[in-house]
Amino acid sequence: MKILVINPGSTSTKIAVYEDLTPIFTKVLHHSREELNRFQNVNDQYEFRRNLVLEALQENNITMDFNAIVSRGGLGKPIPGGAYAINDLMIKDNYATHHHHACNLGCKIALDMSRSIPGCQAITADPGVVDELMPIARVTGLPEMTRECFWHALNHRAVGRRFAREHGKRYEDMNLIICHLGGGVSIAAHEHGRAVDVNNALDGEGPFSTERTGSLPSSTLVRLCFSGKYTQEQLLKLITGEGGLFAYLGTNDLREVMKLVDEGNEQARFLVEAMAFNIAKGICAESAVFSGHVDAIILTGGMAHNAWLTQQLKDRVSFIAPLYIYPGEDEMKALAEDGVAVLSGEMVAQEYT
Repeated sequence: MKILVINPGSTSTKIAVYEDLTPIFTKVLHHSREELNRFQNVNDQYEFRRNLVLEALQENNITMDFNAIVSRGGLGKPIPGGAYAINDLMIKDNYATHHHHACNLGCKIALDMSRSIPGCQAITADPGVVDELMPIARVTGLPEMTRECFWHALNHRAVGRRFAREHGKRYEDMNLIICHLGGGVSIAAHEHGRAVDVNNALDGEGPFSTERTGSLPSSTLVRLCFSGKYTQEQLLKLITGEGGLFAYLGTNDLREVMKLVDEGNEQARFLVEAMAFNIAKGICAESAVFSGHVDAIILTGGMAHNAWLTQQLKDRVSFIAPLYIYPGEDEMKALAEDGVAVLSGEMVAQEYT
């Protein structure tokens, strides 16, 4: 089985070609700020990104005879976890959402490319809108608002399943707290294979990160909204991309921040400790979902490569359960695994309606 995997991110598009579960070609297509600034919005980047994918395949003599094209999912309407056959309705919903992110382009690229290849399926799995929250977790304290979740569902599940396999158990039989440490921080309570509680990591809920503000004091935020200092668009950008460490230090690269720490910058050290403090509180809060009966805590995502940060977290949360670290993300492999499972009949691709 030959599978193309596509994963569009904010400033890059990752692609990989697999024969069964063996990667035979991988490439990260980086997009500069100057290139992306040519487009009025993310949706306008479709042809630009699709053409780069096609050019990369052609330049590396990859023949277009895929059995499936599997893409990272978009941010359309909330759906249960699992694999889905990409269809036109899904594309429409991804484009109509007010959550503008490059991941919304992947399914359209996959579907359009698959239609030119006989017998090729277009598949996505565990998009960031996977919603399995238990009813009590949706209540906010204001009837006009219910909690939503936008999170790193694909990597959470991939790491949860990997951890279970390595420990001779089933993901569906465990209580896990999984924390993805990336540009946004998502912390989920995985109860027997379902994420029954998780923060909205995209829209500014939970701990602050390298570039997101996390939860803010509500009254102060309301006053800021009406201060005349910011437009709505500027405030939303501040919350989702120009907050966190970036707002204080002018960089969202933790490696650069840690370089400042190593050089003796006390403000940088204090801010990273504050970030770890807030993330640890978020992890501890999820233990209440299980009344403290947690099998393991798992740290994953790009920031999990930083031993100083993960030690800070371990010191604060390991009293709850053993802590394990899976740095980086397994999204490309996870998408390939889902593609193989669908093609082999092990998993049924659900219909998106």
